[in-house]
Amino acid sequence: MKNDTIAAIATAMSPSGIGIVRISGPEAISVADRMFRFPAPEKKLAKQRSHTIHYGHIVEEGRVIDEVLVLLMRAPRSYTTEDTVEIDCHGGILVTKKVLELALKEGARLAEPGEFTKKAFLAGRIDLSQAEAVMDLIESKNEYAMRSSLNQLSGLVSEKIRALREEILYEMAYLESALDDPEHISLEGFSERLSGKLSDWKKRCVSLGSHFRDGRLAREGIQTVILGRPNVGKSSLMNLLMGEERAIVTEVAGTTRDTLEEYLNFHQIGLNLIDTAGIRETEDTVEKIGVGRARKKAEDADLILYVVDGSSPLEESDYEIMDLIRNREAIVILNKSDLESVMLPRELQFLTGKKVISFSAKTGEGLEELGEEIQKLFFSGLLSQKDDFYMANVRHKEALDAAVKSLSLVSQAMEEKMPEDMYSIDLMDAYESLGRILGESVDEDLVNEIFGKFCMGK
Repeated sequence: MKNDTIAAIATAMSPSGIGIVRISGPEAISVADRMFRFPAPEKKLAKQRSHTIHYGHIVEEGRVIDEVLVLLMRAPRSYTTEDTVEIDCHGGILVTKKVLELALKEGARLAEPGEFTKKAFLAGRIDLSQAEAVMDLIESKNEYAMRSSLNQLSGLVSEKIRALREEILYEMAYLESALDDPEHISLEGFSERLSGKLSDWKKRCVSLGSHFRDGRLAREGIQTVILGRPNVGKSSLMNLLMGEERAIVTEVAGTTRDTLEEYLNFHQIGLNLIDTAGIRETEDTVEKIGVGRARKKAEDADLILYVVDGSSPLEESDYEIMDLIRNREAIVILNKSDLESVMLPRELQFLTGKKVISFSAKTGEGLEELGEEIQKLFFSGLLSQKDDFYMANVRHKEALDAAVKSLSLVSQAMEEKMPEDMYSIDLMDAYESLGRILGESVDEDLVNEIFGKFCMGK
């Protein structure tokens, strides 16, 4: 319930220097007072100023549980806008759990996942897009995702959406007023003015969602498949990128018989890296299955790294792979540049139509260029300014698309010379669609679903 006093462990459940137990709600300070003892027994948290830190002990029935620091934040100047107490204990799992159990014993309820942030949303301190950015920030795996989440959390998305909604609301209000009082408010020239506004609103909605694909890839990682015929250096490339011997490398063709998948943060970019079996015709049943899986992974990939052995001529399998990558995002890696080459990069570029990088999985030559090329392919110019962000949330994208559709219906009504009172329905639909991004006009089930994905203690 909204007015419950809740408690949870706010740090990871693993041995660490500090473990934090967070308590929030109308009884947070009194719950903490019943378990916390100052060095001076007469002192109480209830009498202390907000945003102060206090040294003392957590005590149960006269027995000291831990030596702690307690941070006191009074409403409304806290994350949840309620009275909040955070207890910094020693970071052992057992002692942190014991402090939490004592808080529950003294009257707090165990918080649900995301309930602290949910309280902040329900209190109006943050909107739903900012609340979602909290979890995105926690889960961010690279620089792009982190910076975008921070910008969304700061209210950058909210400002743009609110500005759009205010403009739509103004035109709706003007239209309704003119229809109610035509003697004093004229609609002359309104359609022409609204037409220009509709075009601008649609452009802004489309612009907000224009980097959705890039946003998804930055947040979730680029599905990157390493492809090539046997013994060209695919597994060596994976080991080089990972910085460790993750894939088995031998002189025997067909050593890799199944896919090997790892997440990698490479040049501030998240790569879901997949090493595959060498593409070739084979009678080996197990290897044949591996080749089939390699082809399937390539079909589903966001990026293909096609590895070619520069020290040996092209084979039939190479031409098959070239056909596979023809209409795909791909980079050709001309490997084994440390050996005498029988092929020039420009020859491969002519055959594939793709960027070719001279590379050596043995020495690391070309690694820097590979990172730069991936950035160009997927994130060229993205987040180049400090106030940039990309939209990576499917719910937000669907709401923007719905708003554009509604605004287009208004444009259509104007083209068909329909009466002005017909505009209001679709304008309101666009207004409400944008409001769903901020958390307005969303039902309780959706709110619960969103916050149910949060971690405990946040």
